[in-house]
Order: sequence, then C-alpha cells, then structure tokens
Amino acid sequence: MELKKTPLYAMHQKYKGKLIDFGGWELPVQYEGIIKEHKMVREKAGLFDVSHMGEIEVKGKAAQEYVQYLTTNNIKKLAENQVMYALMCYPHGGVVDDLIIYKYSEEHYFLVVNASNTDKDFAWIKENCPPDVMVTNVSEQYAQLAIQGPKAQEILQKISDTDLNTIKFFYFNPEVKIAGVPCIVSRTGYTGEDGFEVYLKPGQAGFIWEEIIKAGGQDIAPIGLGARDSLRFEAKLPLYGQEINQDITPLEAKLGFFVKLDNDDFIGRKALLKQKEDQPARTLVEFYMLGRGIPRSHYDVEKDGQKIGWVTSGGYSPTLDKNIGLALIAQPYGNVGETIDIVIRDKPVPAQIDQGIFYKKKSQARTTP
Repeated sequence: MELKKTPLYAMHQKYKGKLIDFGGWELPVQYEGIIKEHKMVREKAGLFDVSHMGEIEVKGKAAQEYVQYLTTNNIKKLAENQVMYALMCYPHGGVVDDLIIYKYSEEHYFLVVNASNTDKDFAWIKENCPPDVMVTNVSEQYAQLAIQGPKAQEILQKISDTDLNTIKFFYFNPEVKIAGVPCIVSRTGYTGEDGFEVYLKPGQAGFIWEEIIKAGGQDIAPIGLGARDSLRFEAKLPLYGQEINQDITPLEAKLGFFVKLDNDDFIGRKALLKQKEDQPARTLVEFYMLGRGIPRSHYDVEKDGQKIGWVTSGGYSPTLDKNIGLALIAQPYGNVGETIDIVIRDKPVPAQIDQGIFYKKKSQARTTP
C-alpha cells in the first residue's frame, strides 16, 4: 500500500530527511542526526512537521455537554480560545486516545488527536454522538507545523503580525498571520520546551516552512521523528501505545490529574472510580539504570527472577546523559528506592526506581490546566 504524504513532503526531500514508514505516513526520522536535532531544540529551536495529526471538529448547541461526556477532564472550565489536555476512555477505563481540546465557543470545539488513531477516534466520537451535535473529520483541511525551543518565540515573532506574548501557555489565537498567511497559532508543545503549533491550509505549508527556517537562520533546524520521540520521552510526556492504550488506564499511567472523577459523568468514569477506590494493581514508575545497557519499550521488568511488568518507554537521555525509563509494574514493587531488573538481551540488568529524574525546563515551569 502506498504511504501517505504530508503537504511538507517536498521540504523533507529538499532538506535531505531520512524518510521512513511511520504508521502509514512517509515521514523523516532524522535530517542531520537524532542527538544533534534533540540538542538543537533544547538549546535553540526546531521545526517539526506534524501534519499527520488528526483534527476533528465538534459543533452544535450540545457540543460542550458532549465533549464533557466524551473526555476525562473538566472542559467546562475552559475560556474561549483556551486549550486543554484530556483523555477519551472506553467504558472499562482503558484509553481510546489522549488529545488536545481547543475551545472556540460552547458550540464549537476542535480536537487534535494522534495520527494513527484518527479514523478510530472519529468513529468512536461519531458512535457516541447525540443527534444535535455535528462531528467532522477536518484533518485534510490542515497542515500543522510545530516550532519548539527557547528561541521559538523570538523566531516566529519576526514573521508574525500578532504579539506572541498575548498567546499564553495552553491558549490559541485563531486569527494570526504568519508571513501574511492566515493561521491558527497555539502554545502547547510536546518537547518540554516553550513553543507554538501553526495550523494552516495545506497549500501554504511549504511556503511557511521556508519562511520560518529563513527567520531562524542558524538558530533553527528541521527536526525528525527520532528527536521528537526522545524529547517527549525525556520530558516524561506520555505516548499512546506505550504509556497508555486500550488496556492501560489513566490512573495506572499516573495521569489522574487529567481525570476529574468528582465532576460530571463521562465514558469510563464508573470503572475509573472503582479502580481508584480499589487502588490500581499496576503503577507507572520512573527508573534509571544501575548496570550497563539501554532500556527499550516492551522490555520485561523482573524482581527476584519473576516478571512484574514491562518498560513502556526507555532510552538514553541526551540532556541528562543517562539511561532512564518508564515502566508499568505491579503496585507492591513501585516504591521509590526499590531496585528492579530490566531484561536486556535475555540478561537481567539492575535499575533503581526514583522520582523527579526526568527533564524539567529550568525557567518558566508550567503545568497544563
């Protein structure tokens, strides 16, 4: 089957991206090297093509009530032009997807979902939709670029007609012109750094990509999927299919902050309430390697020779210069200071559970609403 291409495919070719099959999309895993790109984002700025992400609009008089029922967070707290992270759950508490919710008004929401889940999510949202709400998959109407890093605002401001200071963290402005092109600009990010997402018509994406690169000069570079993953992992941001999936609940994944159980009813609330009362049998832990070896996703975790769970995400952290990971393990073994074994090439390698070991931005520490 032929791979799908984003509107920025020509840019990936021009900048000599190493293209791979990523969930049916032909996308660059790297340009000049994962570590180099990773450090560029931490120190200056990077430009990402995230046009493969899915966008779904929910409109109608009951739109707010429906999005509230569909997701775990309290979206009624949102002001217009505010953004919120949330999860959609199945009735048994497992995760359909995690998503970003943009509120235009109480009758208009814009949901950004994971690329590989777009069709599944759209079907799920339609399946549960009341008759007075209109749900539309608008993914093909948008290209999406992300500019991330400490110099992101300085670079984007050079070609923006809007004072970017007015776009606060987890807010968006639907009427920004970038190099004269109408765009929706939000300020969220998936790297642990400050940055912006730019949504625009697919036909304008190549032009805006080049304008951002030109504005940034030596302070910006195109970034591939490899560094995108190492950046999000190092900042301890969850990835669907690893930290969460249909068999892992938000409570097990330590995402309880985004699950408002004391609020209105939502799909999965009953199961999650029970799990909270009973205490989850599994828990997500942070660990660092004591022995030599790099932990990878799906490696088994053992204690005294018995399997107690598995690594959800793991690897070498370029910024922290150590091998760290996240693992979903049986609750009794999840205490800080506990030693566990990561099975690397059939050999148990010691690691220690800790907390606060992942990357945090030194200035402007922020949390999502």
